[in-house]
Amino acid sequence: MRVVGVMSGTSLDGLDLALVEIQGSHVADFSWRLLAHGSVPYRDDQRARIHEAIAHGSAAVLCRLHADLGEWIAAAVLDFLARRHVASSSVRLLGSHGQTVWHVPPDASEGHRGSTLQLGDPATVAQRTGIDVVSDFRARDMAVGGHGAPLVPWVDCLLFRRDDGPRCMQNIGGMANMTWVPPEESEEDPIAFDSGPGNALIDAAVVLMSGGRSSFDGGGVLAAQGTVDEALLGRLMDDPYLRLPPPKSTGRERYGTQVVETLARERGILPDVDRGWADLIATLIEFTAASIAEGYHRWIAPRPFGEVVVTGGGARNLVLMERLRARLPGVPFVPGADVLGFDPDVKEAVAFAILAWAYSRGIPSNLPAATGADEAVVLGSLTPGGTFAHG
Repeated sequence: MRVVGVMSGTSLDGLDLALVEIQGSHVADFSWRLLAHGSVPYRDDQRARIHEAIAHGSAAVLCRLHADLGEWIAAAVLDFLARRHVASSSVRLLGSHGQTVWHVPPDASEGHRGSTLQLGDPATVAQRTGIDVVSDFRARDMAVGGHGAPLVPWVDCLLFRRDDGPRCMQNIGGMANMTWVPPEESEEDPIAFDSGPGNALIDAAVVLMSGGRSSFDGGGVLAAQGTVDEALLGRLMDDPYLRLPPPKSTGRERYGTQVVETLARERGILPDVDRGWADLIATLIEFTAASIAEGYHRWIAPRPFGEVVVTGGGARNLVLMERLRARLPGVPFVPGADVLGFDPDVKEAVAFAILAWAYSRGIPSNLPAATGADEAVVLGSLTPGGTFAHG
């Protein structure tokens, strides 16, 4: 079957799309190949609306954005398929993650289960494209006590497990998350969790510094001009989340624009003024690298890491990668494309195409060891388009 996966992550860059051909009815006879992929960046006004919804979203704001994101996703899918001369009727499923605007992990100490909110109306996507849409992947895991995240590790283990040793899949998107994939035939469970911030704090600082004219520090150029504030770094590293054992998940609710705004006010740094921002950005990059390294040292060691395969926008930040290598000396970092065999930017879109396939086959696709769920469950909800068929 042909499946389209659509992903918009916490980096808020835009929509990544992948068209995947999948064969098989079970994990044992699963095979796949990537037919096409692409990305559609959010316009500045679209990104601003998402930021506003996360920071100050009222019910009215969220309601309108939910419908509009459905339209944006549908338009992106139709354009993606048209440009590749692929008929919508030839696509069996569309796995749409939606845009996370809020994520509340479970809190056992307070007796609260977790909850999560992804916007991007699946009914609109199904109606516009005529394709059956699988969405709302995280909710079922949370209904059985899990964090609803991370979900990509199930796909990591399906696609990238090797027989000659373990491998770490390191994604640096808006948040940073890692999967320790045990070798073939191992009886050990995978380990996967969000280690903390990825690009979110760095990007937020660039947006504030530039008055919205730039949204990221390309290649780490700005950070390279700054000096790390060791006292501030110590404060940032004294974060209870970093000491929290897996399973754990986080998002912009904890590591978002509001953090950078507070730090800028404390330091007397003004928006849209260059002075002071380079040092803050350098410190935030150091915090990101240090918190990722802390995750490996605290929760994966003393297991051998194997190679660390890096994907996500952070992999292109030369300063961030340099600092990460310095904090994990001797660890072999491998570019994502060398292992994946395709553009690593669409890895998560591929993953949600495969998770949609798993839904259609009734295959549980969460990893309780990673999410903390009480049991493995089938993830997703179906919104029929024009191609709905059982089996």
